[in-house]
Amino acid sequence: MNTLKRQIEALLYENAPDIEIAKLLKKEIKSYFKTLEETFSHTGGKDFLVKHTKKIDTLLKLIYQVALRSMFGDYLPMRNAIPVGLVALGSYGREQLCVYSDIDLMIVYRDIPGYNVKELIEKILYILWDTGLKLGHRVHTVEELYDVSKTDITIKTALIESRFIEGSHFIWTHTQNAIERIRHDNVERFISEKLEEQAQKHQKYPLTMEPNLKEGVGGFRDANLVFWIGKVCYHINSIKNLPEHIVEEKEYRPFRIALEFLFRVRSALHLAAHKKEDKLRLEMLPSVAKLLGYEESQQGHMKFAKKVTESLKIIRLYSTIWLERLTYEYMDPPSKKRFIYPKGKDFNSMLKHMCKEAQTPFRAHPTFLRALIDAPRPERPDNTLYKTIGEIFYQPYAYSILSTLSYARLLKYTIPPIKKVVDLPQFDGYHQYAVDIHSLRCVYHLEHIDDKEIEVLYQALSKDEKAMLKLVTFLHDAGKGRKRDHHYVGASLFKIFAQKLNMQQQLIEIGERLIQYHTLMSNVAQREDLYSEKIIFGFASHFPNKKLLDMIYILTYADMNGVGSDIYNSFSAKLLRTLYKHSLEVLGRTAMLDEAAKRAKKEQALKRHPEFKSLKRSQQNKILQMPSNLLFLRYRPERIIEIAKKAFETDHFTYHISNREYLTIEIIRADSINLSYLLGKLSTLEVVNMDISKLFNELKYFKIDFATRVDDDEIVLIEQIINDAFDPSKKSIERIPLIKEEDIDIDCEHSKSYVIMHLRSKNQRGLLAYIIDLFDEMGIDIVTAKVHTLKNRVRDMFLIEKNGNFCHNTEQIIKKLTTDKKEA
Repeated sequence: MNTLKRQIEALLYENAPDIEIAKLLKKEIKSYFKTLEETFSHTGGKDFLVKHTKKIDTLLKLIYQVALRSMFGDYLPMRNAIPVGLVALGSYGREQLCVYSDIDLMIVYRDIPGYNVKELIEKILYILWDTGLKLGHRVHTVEELYDVSKTDITIKTALIESRFIEGSHFIWTHTQNAIERIRHDNVERFISEKLEEQAQKHQKYPLTMEPNLKEGVGGFRDANLVFWIGKVCYHINSIKNLPEHIVEEKEYRPFRIALEFLFRVRSALHLAAHKKEDKLRLEMLPSVAKLLGYEESQQGHMKFAKKVTESLKIIRLYSTIWLERLTYEYMDPPSKKRFIYPKGKDFNSMLKHMCKEAQTPFRAHPTFLRALIDAPRPERPDNTLYKTIGEIFYQPYAYSILSTLSYARLLKYTIPPIKKVVDLPQFDGYHQYAVDIHSLRCVYHLEHIDDKEIEVLYQALSKDEKAMLKLVTFLHDAGKGRKRDHHYVGASLFKIFAQKLNMQQQLIEIGERLIQYHTLMSNVAQREDLYSEKIIFGFASHFPNKKLLDMIYILTYADMNGVGSDIYNSFSAKLLRTLYKHSLEVLGRTAMLDEAAKRAKKEQALKRHPEFKSLKRSQQNKILQMPSNLLFLRYRPERIIEIAKKAFETDHFTYHISNREYLTIEIIRADSINLSYLLGKLSTLEVVNMDISKLFNELKYFKIDFATRVDDDEIVLIEQIINDAFDPSKKSIERIPLIKEEDIDIDCEHSKSYVIMHLRSKNQRGLLAYIIDLFDEMGIDIVTAKVHTLKNRVRDMFLIEKNGNFCHNTEQIIKKLTTDKKEA
């Protein structure tokens, strides 16, 4: 800085133009800003801001001196004699100037003709603009300050926190006298307008995962407001200087720690963005966290974001309590809001008081928050307290109670399973709030249902069911932040907590199921084909009765509304309603629901299997979307993966022959196979079991088990028969078995997509070959076949795709299959 002063002095001596001096200053400023990141790395929150403020002070003093020398030359009068003063306003006045924030400067003066004051002020401003400093300035005479303050609440606020930088101390004394008058002017109106302004900003900038550190909930404006009103009422220079009955030492310490941290966050945000930025956007979070020394990992970023939310909540809490103490003599509680006030000697009695008041929505008065924080309570909830905690979820407006506990930072104590997710961020590109805030919002929307159909379903629940569902809604994401799937962790946490609340076992089991599958309805409704029977049965299998289906529908409504604005909209509502109604239609079909439930269980086992996880995502999806349930019901995950892997490698067909205890042939084919030819050629061998399953990409899997093994030298012949079965020139062997009409049972109403045919008849050679040949001839597509022989009787099941070739021709099919028709 001394070098810069000498260089400026040399330019002044040479009568260099102001622009040359401004260039020199601009170069110095540019060089200084490059050093800020290094300075920040070893300087605390407020200390860094103070250092930066003092640096700007020094530059402004230099510019003032340059302007004076330029105007007066060697005839410079005493500084106090020149009726001009430079005054810092806003964050600059509070010595909290952030890196790229506007430098709010006021030049105050008295218009004495002999000094050409206006020309001097113009020179100061021109030099400032030429240096490139980001300046916000005001120019006023001392006499007009009072009138100016009455034009705008923002101007009055800036004036009462002004700070002298340079110039005439006489002018500053007159300015202070004017500010003192402004400070005492219509205090009640000032407080009222500032509180209204705060409420509007809180509405505009709620506490999301992208918080506005300056204007939002718990931001610097909340802390500033305590200072501004404290300044008006007590003429203090720091919040810490407020009287003990307003700011207690035990309250100020956590507040100051939180504020220091947020100062550092905002400075790091400016440095990372290389511009003025008050919103901590998710894309900026890694850079800001790195500057603050957090680990460069997902875990490190989550730890940082969690600390930000925690700090904002602390500022919100104590600023709310202190503002009430500062303003209660001037302000009445808003008439539109219903407040509750302290009542009860300990935490349990205050919790009971809230339960009593929660028949209608309420807000906790700041005096209640303070009393609740200070209320005696056991180290951890005991049985007496758990009984009261259980009552919370029976109240029509439990949200009022839970949000009060959250505000007072007592949610972790009261509801222990929520402990790990309080302030926990969600970097999934979907949720807009930390987990605990999202959970609270979900409870709010459960208690304020706007959808009439869902409201009817909710009101039809018993009081115990409503209480259980409310607890489920609050704890549905309590399992997040762990290595295990949060659905299952959350279900376990719910179970343990619900048992402590003495909830009925049947309701606990329902709650566990709801939490395990709480995202399923939303995912299926928005991602799957809602006119696919497989999808509907798969979904409904998890909720096999109307009560469960109603509850997951209500929970999904609350969950989606809790995510953020416009997530639950007319489009998503229609999708959920469609899924709900289609699921209702299949609830009575227990056999198919059981089958779908077993398949769903096997799919979950597959998803956890290491070998399945190693597959490409596209391959995983193909396996899970295979239409045939048979594979999932009959085979272990390892076997399903093995079959699928072979299928991925199959262009035309592949087969495998096993001949240990009995002969087994497995075939995966893309090309058409003449199965009746194959079975006809092997008709000397008794088929005891055959599985046919549709895979993917037009591939089918066949597994044929025979009653006995064959001689090893016959394997070559069987291989030739298999290869010949893919030769279109090979003809099927004509063998007409004896089938009676009563042996055949066809159900065309099995499902919307499939027909089921059962065949129970005497076991005969060529029986299966004959049926399959007939189906091929008529263009009937077998999705799944289960062929089984026991005691010389066949019990065959064929699941057939509805493609117009079967149900319209059932009489003709039966005639072709039965012997009577053949003999005729």
